Amino acid sequence: MAVLTDFLTLTVKVFGYIIHSLLQWVMQPLEKTVATEICLITGAARGHGRLLALEFAQRRATLVLWDVDSEGNENTAQKVRELGVRAYAYTCDVSRQEEVYAAAEKVRREVGDVTILVNNASIIAQKPILQCPDELLDRTMRTNCHAHFWTVKAFLPQMIKRGHGHIVTIAGSLGLFATGCMEGYCASKFAVVGFHEALSHELKAKSVNGVKTTLVCPYFGSTGPSGCFGIRQEGEVTISPANPGFWVKSAVRGILRNQHMICIPRVVYFALISKNFLPWDVQVLVQKFLGLDKHIS
Repeated sequence: MAVLTDFLTLTVKVFGYIIHSLLQWVMQPLEKTVATEICLITGAARGHGRLLALEFAQRRATLVLWDVDSEGNENTAQKVRELGVRAYAYTCDVSRQEEVYAAAEKVRREVGDVTILVNNASIIAQKPILQCPDELLDRTMRTNCHAHFWTVKAFLPQMIKRGHGHIVTIAGSLGLFATGCMEGYCASKFAVVGFHEALSHELKAKSVNGVKTTLVCPYFGSTGPSGCFGIRQEGEVTISPANPGFWVKSAVRGILRNQHMICIPRVVYFALISKNFLPWDVQVLVQKFLGLDKHIS
């Protein structure tokens, strides 16, 4: 009898959440304010990291910027300060555990407790597995995946203690479905998606409702950070590589609406769903048709 009661309760809640999600899809919730938040962005020296910093700066968040490139990172900080917002630049190689923990402690002393953590830093293993040096594979895993372990361990405890925070994982579409000749990169991104989902489940299981999580998965394509894969020209009408400025703006809007997962463009959601239903040979045929099985050297 208890099982039946629990099942009925589950059914009601499932339909309730589905209806709630549909309503949020149609009637977008208001963005939360971040004017009093301390936002840390890794890989902030250039590209997507810099654009993310400027988007949060326009919303008046205090920025903490981490990157191994000191000069580029300081340039980003200067652009943020030009918007009248406080910015603190720290040189940190997130692939090194000891540097992450040392920089985190310095941030706590000099700036305060980080309330929004954006794990964006990423590197690319641009060669097929048999041609890729072991050192590059190791660094790819440490930067793209292990760094998330260390930053979360450094900042999550205070978020839980305060009952307030937000952890953002910039994964990319290759954390959802793989393509050939990029085994190291795909492995690191699949791993970090798994980590993000497991962490999100743990926070829910422990009723840590004040700490939000958002997974961001844009389709980069040939114009993205990899420059190693893309689809055939005719297919770009359907799924063109995400323009950096566009996807960053879309991602920040979703983050500030506490959206759990953001795929850009939205056709990536369809690709993710299809992957779980189509036979393996069909997936191979689709990738071949789209040209995703070709490595761009």
